[in-house]
Amino acid sequence: MHSDDRIPIQINPNGRRRFERHHTARYYFHRVQDSLTTRISKLVCAIFLTLLLIVAIITFILWLSLRPHRPRFHVHDFSIPGLAQPSGFGNAQVIFNVTVRNPNQNVGFYYDVMLVALYYQGQNIGGATLLFPFTQGPKNTTVLYGVLINGATLTVNNQRWMQFQTDLGKGAVVFRLDVTSTIRFKISTWYSRRHKMHANCEVGVGPDGSILATYREKRCPEYFT
Repeated sequence: MHSDDRIPIQINPNGRRRFERHHTARYYFHRVQDSLTTRISKLVCAIFLTLLLIVAIITFILWLSLRPHRPRFHVHDFSIPGLAQPSGFGNAQVIFNVTVRNPNQNVGFYYDVMLVALYYQGQNIGGATLLFPFTQGPKNTTVLYGVLINGATLTVNNQRWMQFQTDLGKGAVVFRLDVTSTIRFKISTWYSRRHKMHANCEVGVGPDGSILATYREKRCPEYFT
C-alpha cells in the first residue's frame, strides 16, 4: 500500500478529488507528548515563581522587623551655673542631662568610648570623655548625665567673647553639644561593622545659665559618617 495516508472522500465537479488527511497513531502520540511537556513546563515555572514570591515576602518582612533605626538623643537639661558672673566663661561648669533611646525591637547597640564636645559660634570650647564602652539593648534608654567641664576654664577667643556678651544681653546664648561615638548594630550574637555616629544637640540658655524652655526635651539630629 502506498505510504500516502490521505484518502479521497469526494469528487469535485471539475473532476478533481479532494483529500482529507488521515492522522496516524504516531501523530497523536506526539501531540499528547508535546501537550504534557508544555503543561509540565508551565507547572514547574508556576511553582518556581510561587516559591520566589514567598521568599521575597519573607525577606521583606524580616527586613522590616530587623531594619535598624538610629539611636534617638534628647536634651532634658543643660545649664551653666555662674554664666552671668563677671568671670563669664572663666570657671563655668557645664551640667547636662541627655538621654539616648534605642527604638528598635530586635536590634541592640554597642557603643565604643563616647565623647562630648561643647561648641559656641562654631568654636570648640571644651569637651570630655563621657562613657566607657557599653551595650544598649532594644527598647532601652540610657541617661547621659554629668559635668562636662568640671571647673576647667572654657576656651573662647576675644571675638567669641564679644559675641557671647552680645547674646547674653539679648537674653539667649546658644551652644551646640556634640556627642560622638563609634557604634555597632547587634542582632543576637552578630555585630555589624563600626559606624561613626554624631548627635548635634543645640541648646540655648538664658542669662542665668539655665536651659530655655524651647530647647528642653528637644531631639538632637543624628547622622553617621
